[in-house]
Amino acid sequence: MANKRPTILVVNDDGITAPGIKVLLEEMQKIGEVVVVAPDSPQSGMGHAITIGKPLRLDKVDLYQGVQMYQCSGTPVDCVKLAVHKIFKGQKPDLCVSGINHGLNYSINVLYSGTMSAAVEGAIEGIPSIGFSLDDFSHEADFTHCRPYVRAVAEQVLANGLQKATLLNVNFPNRSKEIKGIKVCRQATAKWFEEFEEREDPYKRPYFWMTGKFKLLDKGEDTDTFAIENGYVSIVPTQFDMTAHHTITELNSWNFNVDEK
Repeated sequence: MANKRPTILVVNDDGITAPGIKVLLEEMQKIGEVVVVAPDSPQSGMGHAITIGKPLRLDKVDLYQGVQMYQCSGTPVDCVKLAVHKIFKGQKPDLCVSGINHGLNYSINVLYSGTMSAAVEGAIEGIPSIGFSLDDFSHEADFTHCRPYVRAVAEQVLANGLQKATLLNVNFPNRSKEIKGIKVCRQATAKWFEEFEEREDPYKRPYFWMTGKFKLLDKGEDTDTFAIENGYVSIVPTQFDMTAHHTITELNSWNFNVDEK
């Protein structure tokens, strides 16, 4: 008797018609049974937002032959929650993959990313999860060089599993760089230095347009930024436990006695 093919949930934040999700679902079809649940419009930068106080809509769509697909009116995290509870009905998929995002999600960007938050939600649900991103914001981005690595990483996760409460953040250099291989890295220390350009609408009311520059504050050669800049696919094992465990001992030495007089 043939082994049952794994079930794979495919999500993203760029929307259900984005080129990146088409590439991802095509690669996942080669190794498993695919269900796609994605936002009905772009949701970049939504982070781990969820929809509260208004209804969510989940509609079946027929975009690609042989693929069970749904578009959701909510956020990327909403997509995962609805998939688990309404489509899989609590019978969780074997793998959750998110992306392929148009634009990198390395370093501090992981906190803002809808792509990665969808993968994080998968991990919270106990599903082995991966977020994939490409260093190209263009709608016409070329994902050809990503395909074999996407499949290889997914196959390794299916074969080996992931430790509890962890997931993988995978980033690809753009097509202009020849991929030299894969590097397992740490997240680089970096920051966005924002600027807010003030403008005026036709009614003379001020509004603001956020811009900014990404500044790398890390010279390490073991980081995701270094890997991408040098032509490697970066893989960062990521966790959603945000406890700074290394500071607990120090904080316990502080004097928190309160004088109520």
